[in-house]
Amino acid sequence: MKAVGDEIVLEKTAFWVASRGRCFGPFDYEWSADLHGLELTYQGEKFGEICSDEELFADLAPYRLPMSVCRVAVITAGTLAAGIVDGQCMDERISRLLNLLEQFGYSRFRVRCSDQSPRNQR
Repeated sequence: MKAVGDEIVLEKTAFWVASRGRCFGPFDYEWSADLHGLELTYQGEKFGEICSDEELFADLAPYRLPMSVCRVAVITAGTLAAGIVDGQCMDERISRLLNLLEQFGYSRFRVRCSDQSPRNQR
């Protein structure tokens, strides 16, 4: 996945986080067997799950990723999953994601869909 600068690249359900000249991913999700939660994956391996609006578990420590990449990945995964559950369109999910990235000090990250130019505006 080609990425430029600090950005999140979205492609269908998967995404990549680019930071400091390196690209990490794919991060993805799939519905749990009971359809009551989402399992979060990194390079095809489960690293967490979203059980409810108030319960999220994620552990990326085994992958030894930079802390900023871990934080941005979890913010992104949670935001996209919540947006899907809430029935938001992609533009609404991206707007919400940009707001949360700014709120948590990661406003330097742009967001783009793999077939579009970067977005860093609301």
